[in-house]
Amino acid sequence: MPTPGSDIGTRRESALHRALKFRYSGPEGHTEQVWGDYVCDGITETGEIIEVQTGSFGPLREKAKKMAAAGPLRIVYPVIVIKYIETYGADGTLIRRRRSPRRGSPWDLFRSLLYAPELPRLKGLSIELALIDALEKRIQDGKGSWRRGGTSIAGRELTAWRDSIILKKPGDYRRFIPPALARNFTAGTLAEGAEISPELARKTLYVLNKIGVVERTGKKGRAFTYRLRGRVPGDKKKR
Repeated sequence: MPTPGSDIGTRRESALHRALKFRYSGPEGHTEQVWGDYVCDGITETGEIIEVQTGSFGPLREKAKKMAAAGPLRIVYPVIVIKYIETYGADGTLIRRRRSPRRGSPWDLFRSLLYAPELPRLKGLSIELALIDALEKRIQDGKGSWRRGGTSIAGRELTAWRDSIILKKPGDYRRFIPPALARNFTAGTLAEGAEISPELARKTLYVLNKIGVVERTGKKGRAFTYRLRGRVPGDKKKR
């Protein structure tokens, strides 16, 4: 059973992570609960375990299996649809504020599921995509990534709530395959139909194949072909 009172996991916690943790745990729930060898982000008043995951699901593989067995377990995955970036000098002075050109989408989930593709099959586990807007604060201290010119990320904050998508079982992931592509498609045609990158389409199909939503049917040139498992729109009923 969980026990309260731990500050493990809060020492480097972002404001975004903290806001989602409290939102999903609820006013009558508890946060930072020790559960066996682990600490969960929260537990609701009904006993649902809450984990907020902002990056790869790989580190959650064993933890999620054990918690879902005791479950139910909800993994909250924030998708930042619109992100604003504020850059500060080392003295704390605001230098500029801009809107990031990149828009997040539910498809981002498959980048994070790539290293734990079996998790959606776990009984008692659900994944909820929290569609939000956020503010990212950066500091020009010369210690950050070279891709950002040495600017460090100081933290992220939740600025607006948009919507959520709940995925409770593998069948719920069928929503990611456009109906027109249900029978015979490749990563390339999925990328075109869903307006995502070919790289993200390949990762999506890898995960969907692992959880039994799609199956490989052959090859078209050098590319694998896929179809949705089970009945698809337009199939004739057997007499």
